Amino acid sequence: MSNQRFLIVVDMQKDFIDGALGTQEAQAMVDAAAARIRECKAAGYTLIATLDTHGDDYLETREGKNLPVPHCVRGTAGWQLDPRIREALGDALLVEKPTFGSVRLPEIVRDMCGGEAPARIELIGLCTDICVVSNAPLLKAAFPETDFSVCQDCCAGVTRRKHEAALETMRSCQIRVE
Repeated sequence: MSNQRFLIVVDMQKDFIDGALGTQEAQAMVDAAAARIRECKAAGYTLIATLDTHGDDYLETREGKNLPVPHCVRGTAGWQLDPRIREALGDALLVEKPTFGSVRLPEIVRDMCGGEAPARIELIGLCTDICVVSNAPLLKAAFPETDFSVCQDCCAGVTRRKHEAALETMRSCQIRVE
């Protein structure tokens, strides 16, 4: 096992904060998320941020037919990271993903650890009940012996109820909720 620690920042993009799919809960947690990013950076964590990324044909995709709200279209203002998050991340690796979970993320983490499992992974971001809860079990399955957590105060769901339900789902998967 590698001694590397990772902070995975999930989809802290304008469209999920104050854009097409933004919520008051998301807006309220951005400063806490930026502070957590700075704390982890100072503690030597490796930072990775995911970017929900769609094309102009989003409404023709399976996801777009089920969620007919164009969002995070590459190159638009809504696709950009919130400026506070962008500043806190500095030169962190940005990983585009075309849907909720990134099947590439575990491979990227493993490659960054020289083929080994990391010592620790923490997730923060948006939306708890969609993209955070989709990426957490992918990473947990790839690294079952890694210390794994989600910071609940640095996440927000589509609704408060769905946020809490997603946290409970992750607890059931032996992911610590802090």
